[in-house]
Amino acid sequence: MLRLIHTADWHLGQSFHGQERTTEHRAFLRWLLDTLEQQQADVLLVAGDIFDVVNPSLRAQQLLYDFIVETHQRCPDLHMVLIAGNHDSGARIELPAPLMQRLHAHALGRVSWLDDGSLDSQRLLVPLSDANGDTQAWCMALPFLRPAEITGRGGQQSAIPSEDDRPDNSFNYVSSVEHVHQQLINAAREQRQPGQALIAMSHAHLHGAAVSEASERPIVIGGEESISASVFPADISYVALGHLHRAQRVGEERIRYSGSPLPLDFSEVGYPNQVLILELDGERLGEVQSLPVPRAVTMQRIGPCDLNEALEQIAQLPSREQSRDTEYWAWLEITIRLDAPMADLRSRIDEGLADRAARLLRLRRELPGGDQQQQPRSGERLEDIGPRQLFERVWQEQWGAPAEQDVLSDFDRLCQDVLDADEDGLEQDRKGADA
Repeated sequence: MLRLIHTADWHLGQSFHGQERTTEHRAFLRWLLDTLEQQQADVLLVAGDIFDVVNPSLRAQQLLYDFIVETHQRCPDLHMVLIAGNHDSGARIELPAPLMQRLHAHALGRVSWLDDGSLDSQRLLVPLSDANGDTQAWCMALPFLRPAEITGRGGQQSAIPSEDDRPDNSFNYVSSVEHVHQQLINAAREQRQPGQALIAMSHAHLHGAAVSEASERPIVIGGEESISASVFPADISYVALGHLHRAQRVGEERIRYSGSPLPLDFSEVGYPNQVLILELDGERLGEVQSLPVPRAVTMQRIGPCDLNEALEQIAQLPSREQSRDTEYWAWLEITIRLDAPMADLRSRIDEGLADRAARLLRLRRELPGGDQQQQPRSGERLEDIGPRQLFERVWQEQWGAPAEQDVLSDFDRLCQDVLDADEDGLEQDRKGADA
């Protein structure tokens, strides 16, 4: 019997409208460590987007490594498997891997290729043992696949399906991602012994899965990123997915997104933040259970409504006398419907919040007429909208019409090239340090 906990999309180091979330992340990791111990888990699976950016702060990195060290101290037989997501630097995730392995933590950030051009599958296969040290399963730990790694620009051409394998006789990112999955699955089948389970862990977007309203950036280029769940055949006992913040299963009980452990945007306030616990009896998957993650800091939306109604709701918030620790005050978004511009709106809101234990992060105004999405929002930061939406706004303003899909696809490709360049730079730094 093997007991596993599946989680993903921690986004350590996230800057939320300019505010740090270290308190929330630290509280989650403490809860997770207590849960691993109480549940007597054998394995922790972390399916990518461990950090929020490729160059995380020292504080964010310290959170991760302190967690790994303390987990090994309290749960010395536990195995941890971590993969890089599209927000992570694969090179950075793998940099301390030799040290982490001594703590039973396996960090996989990139794929690599053998001299004959085939996928180096063995380094991505992690044996999972029970408390007796017997191998009960094999984890196929496949990190996020960047185009430069699999399209011949930085990886090997053999990762690309042959023309005979491509019905449209043309290369595309999705077919190559699926081909890499197939190579790894074939290698795992050869590795396992009878009675041992296969577990796939991937940071990817599956067809039919629900995407968050605002907080998930495209994983690669436009809408050409999602892969079919059929890439995971029936002999895989469980598929642990990362990338989408909404917890969900995709088609089958065994194919799951754990979701993020805390809301990453106000649009995610209603999501059930959780980790998943599952048991494997040989190759048979038992019941998959959800363990809700307690929220150290609440996230609350007021509106859209008029000012008087908003002030009434603000008056119902806890007072500062009730909660003196500012680190735990609620994050607040307020949307006010106005008939006409109101110059003193912010000051009236601030006056209402003067004795309330809440931190206002976003104040939005809704005026009658026009496309609200195109209107500038009061106090909006660049991080609120992201590069793609900013580009769309500038294009609309410059040309008086929305950008066409081919223009947006070109922009997405340029963004991906920038991310790949950042990753290449980190890899060169790593090689320089090794030398």
